[in-house]
Amino acid sequence: MTDDSSGMPWPPAMFAEQMQEAGEQAVESQQELMKQFLSASAGAGGNLSQFPAMTMGTATFKTRVQSGGRISIPDAEREALDIDEGDIVQTIVIPLGDSNE
Repeated sequence: MTDDSSGMPWPPAMFAEQMQEAGEQAVESQQELMKQFLSASAGAGGNLSQFPAMTMGTATFKTRVQSGGRISIPDAEREALDIDEGDIVQTIVIPLGDSNE
């Protein structure tokens, strides 16, 4: 512990710096993912159903938007990715257009 009266084990500035760095890394990863996605979807003739998960630790699936804009991650994907309630995940949303699929 520090002598800081807030009781935090690290200075708030250090935490903010780490969060900033994590955010920048996430943006870079997302930009690279989108580049891969765009080149893969162009090569597949725009048929996204042929588009596989791009890296380990990712999943591609369809889901419906529920009330309040909620979406669900299917059980199999949650188990495969070891996602638990309360975990933070990053999503890329691509509307399919037809609500009857």
